[in-house]
Amino acid sequence: MAAAKNAGPKKRPTPEKRDKTNKIRAARNKATKSALKTAIKKAYVGGTDRVAVIRYAIKRVDQACAKGILHKNNAARKKSQLMKLLNKAS
Repeated sequence: MAAAKNAGPKKRPTPEKRDKTNKIRAARNKATKSALKTAIKKAYVGGTDRVAVIRYAIKRVDQACAKGILHKNNAARKKSQLMKLLNKAS
């Protein structure tokens, strides 16, 4: 009788893997969305260097769109609104 090979830990079923990756991605998406919303709020409130704050918010919108967190049309709309704000500020 051949000795049983110890192949390591038992393979994990695919649904468990999907749950794990979904939790990780949801946490990452939540953090990115939260940072984006904060940046947009700061842009509308303004401050000492308003132009830089608005540009930072536009950058965050682009990053969220590139990561697939925002739809491209949603990102375009947000950027358009921020650009209007930027033109008023400068």
